[in-house]
Amino acid sequence: VIVQGNSMLPTFQSGTRIFICKAAWLVGAPKDNDIVVVKLSGTGEYIIKRVYRVAGERVDPLWSPLFWRGAGAYLVPEGQIYLLGDNREISEDRRIFGPVDVHSVVGKAVFN
Repeated sequence: VIVQGNSMLPTFQSGTRIFICKAAWLVGAPKDNDIVVVKLSGTGEYIIKRVYRVAGERVDPLWSPLFWRGAGAYLVPEGQIYLLGDNREISEDRRIFGPVDVHSVVGKAVFN
């Protein structure tokens, strides 16, 4: 996968090539701090982000989609994961769009 954009700086520069593992059974289900590639439903667009929280975990109020609406912490629903870009100042991530279905994960970054 080739990273496009600056949402994962400083971890990945735009243009960086990374390897992803599509065989989830080899590397396990997504967990906090994993870097994953996700295919977004509707648009078919691929994004690369860091798993911030998984189903059943609370998202800190500062990183919550509810923060922007004046509410508190957010609980990730079952079957979902909550993703953030490493460059949080500019990343268009789950704070705007909400969590994604865990089945939309194409693969995990294993090394670059």
